Amino acid sequence: MQAAKFLILTGSVLVLLGLLVAGASFLGVSDKLGKLPGDIRIEGKSFSFYFPIVSSLVLSLVLSLILYLANKWKP
Repeated sequence: MQAAKFLILTGSVLVLLGLLVAGASFLGVSDKLGKLPGDIRIEGKSFSFYFPIVSSLVLSLVLSLILYLANKWKP
């Protein structure tokens, strides 16, 4: 019974994440992520280096907030 609940919950979370990604793409949010001020991009003739440090911090903050709220909401 526990495995069934886990699979249902995991499937629901994956569906919600898919809808979130599709919605972000539709609204144009995903185009801006990775191109924020503070993201490091160095391009030369034969190489390119990209380090999305600010985008990583924003994603970490959002995910931490979501997980914090989910933990507080748990009955």
